[in-house]
Amino acid sequence: MDVGDLSREVREWLERNGWFLGRDIGEARAGELIDVRVSDAERQGSSLVPVDAAIRVIRAYGLLTLEHPRVGDFALNMKPTVGYDGDAALIAELATNLGLQLFPVGYETSEEGLILVDEIGRFFLLHHTGAYFWGANEQDAFARFLSGADALDAEDFFV
Repeated sequence: MDVGDLSREVREWLERNGWFLGRDIGEARAGELIDVRVSDAERQGSSLVPVDAAIRVIRAYGLLTLEHPRVGDFALNMKPTVGYDGDAALIAELATNLGLQLFPVGYETSEEGLILVDEIGRFFLLHHTGAYFWGANEQDAFARFLSGADALDAEDFFV
């Protein structure tokens, strides 16, 4: 996704939260974060494949805490290393149903739902209540987060 595709509202919100045009935590730092998550999945007896779209998101937004401007204690924590026992199998199951690999890029702080990105850059949320589609790209996902729009059921995107 080109940065020019970010709306003014999303871009200004990102900037207030420490993001800037050209931000890149670098291949080495992103690789360290990804390796932690891949190793944890292996410990759980599953595997996670770091897809290019997720790597791009991690490099651009990784380690930021993107606070909601109107809802206290609600943020997107863009740290892909956070997870819980059993999540790798759930991510793999969702990926199978979608027909595309998924990789975690962070979590939302209110209930710690995992933020996932698929091979084509779509965002999904793996929540204790189910799996949800969060957007076609980061502009869509971030705008949905800011507006409080309802997420769509991920089942609508199954192959």
